[in-house]
Amino acid sequence: MGTEQIRRWESGALAHAVTDPFGQGPLPWLRCGEHYFDDTGHVVPWYLDHSSLDGARAPSGAGGGPRAADDVHCQIKGFTSESAVSPGESVDFRITVNPPQPFGVDVYRIGHYGGEGATKITTSPRLSGIVQPPPLTADRTVSCHHWWLSWRLQIPDYWSTGAHVAVLTTADGHRSHIPFTVRDERPGDLLLVLPDVTWQAYNLFPEDGRTGASLYHAWDGEGRLLGEEEAAVTVSFDRPYAGAGLPLHVGHAYDFIRWAERYGYDLAYADTRDLHAGRVDPSRYRGLVFAGHDEYWSAPMRRAVEKARDSGTSLVFLSANTMYWQVELGPSPSGAPDRLMTCRKRRGPGRSRRWRDQGEPEQQVLGVQYAGQVPRPHPMVARNTSHWLWEATGVAEGEELPGLVAGEADRYFPRAALPPHTDRVLLAHSPYRDASGARRHQETSLYEAPSGALVFASGTFAWSPALDRPGHTDSRIQRATANLLDRICKHP
Repeated sequence: MGTEQIRRWESGALAHAVTDPFGQGPLPWLRCGEHYFDDTGHVVPWYLDHSSLDGARAPSGAGGGPRAADDVHCQIKGFTSESAVSPGESVDFRITVNPPQPFGVDVYRIGHYGGEGATKITTSPRLSGIVQPPPLTADRTVSCHHWWLSWRLQIPDYWSTGAHVAVLTTADGHRSHIPFTVRDERPGDLLLVLPDVTWQAYNLFPEDGRTGASLYHAWDGEGRLLGEEEAAVTVSFDRPYAGAGLPLHVGHAYDFIRWAERYGYDLAYADTRDLHAGRVDPSRYRGLVFAGHDEYWSAPMRRAVEKARDSGTSLVFLSANTMYWQVELGPSPSGAPDRLMTCRKRRGPGRSRRWRDQGEPEQQVLGVQYAGQVPRPHPMVARNTSHWLWEATGVAEGEELPGLVAGEADRYFPRAALPPHTDRVLLAHSPYRDASGARRHQETSLYEAPSGALVFASGTFAWSPALDRPGHTDSRIQRATANLLDRICKHP
């Protein structure tokens, strides 16, 4: 297969970049020491397709560096048996290496770490790589549950919980990644819930022009990308992520983590399937934070969050298009629970699986709900700036915050029921133009439930990147977020 075709499928964001201006390909989650010189002497970051970049000339004598594995050749690709584990438990890695050769795994923890964004916490022994069997497919569902175990990592009790990335590197310099979470079982101020269910919905592995399928896309026999009507109905967690191995929207969560840990917030960690399975008790926390794009929710996930809110736990949604699709989780063919996700969307008779079409609009939890895509960034227009959320931000009534409405947007729907509340305010009302040129608007919402819980919804993809994404940070959004979390955590 030609280089141009391989490059076409390399990014992991081919089909979705229009919906997320911050998520075009794997993000530079590690900010130091991860640039290399390619064979032509150009400086390249490891997370991009180096053959398509223009860079500065390297000094003479510079050597080659790691190259991103692709889904066509699968030089090295892998996944974990569980996306979240507790200290004292183990993580099983299932990895394919083509051609067979030794490889190693470096494990990083995401955090601030003096601005570096992550720190290396362990390295595997030298491992023997094999070519695993081809993925199994059935009705567009792609699964690698039959792959052999490659490495088992025992999580020590003394490890810090948090978001982790395993970096896989072959002896000949190909590299890929596997995200996983070491979850908390202790009470704390804030529980960060990582959206692994939504990450998998967008996963098109393998992006080889033949086999891969997500809940959005699949391939035809000519290597053309098909749309939602021909996409998978069920996707498996037993497979690598496409491209360089990081989920499409992973950067939103990492932006929040770096910022929150920099300022010392007490963060516990879990993923959305922990909510689904009841492995974490949301009522043990002052607040739940959903920092990333979190579009796909099962009924148990929603019920757990509603119960937590009604018992006094605050909810913080820092993205848009949250809780849009209702999904079901089921066991893999091997019997492992919650390894298959099904969302029927608009196919067949009956209503679609949107929550609002099932009689439970997401606005009943969020206070606003999904309105549509934002083709290019627009300003966020601040409203009610005398409210405590805008305190010390310097934001004036009607002031425009450039680029803060982007990707996708939420707004208040007057015909949809609101959640029970004792107080409610809209903190932004921002006009924008959709793809057809029609005038739309975005809104940021905050309400107080009868239990005293605060529920905040940013209504835009751009909020988390404004916290700690190079080129996107906004000190006013940083201060407003601190005002919100300090009140939830009852900090002075």
